[in-house]
Amino acid sequence: MSKIKKILVPVDGSVSGCKAVDEAIFFAEKCDAELDFVYVAGNINKDIPSHIVFDRIWEKLPGERKARKHVKSGHVAKSILEVADEEGSDIIIMGSRGLGLLKGVLIGSVSQKVIEEAKIPVMVIK
Repeated sequence: MSKIKKILVPVDGSVSGCKAVDEAIFFAEKCDAELDFVYVAGNINKDIPSHIVFDRIWEKLPGERKARKHVKSGHVAKSILEVADEEGSDIIIMGSRGLGLLKGVLIGSVSQKVIEEAKIPVMVIK
């Protein structure tokens, strides 16, 4: 496996998304990797402003860890994949389900789409 230097973490304020943030921070510490967090504004998470989500993340980050925020709008999975390409991410670490309506499914439609179309490894956190 090639060395992980850049980790992309899609965030939306969901429980599994918060768990993915924790795992990404853990892996970033172990690999000495940079973190990119992407929030994609859409109909589902319109009531949770991006700055609230990012404020929670920045409270968890060790002070020396390099991290960036990205805010996009549009199709969620497509936007995540675009940021991964633009930033040269080595891995995507994301929650299994976000704030969507189908809570009973094993994996969310966004996670499934990212897994299917990503050119890099995707770690899904439950």
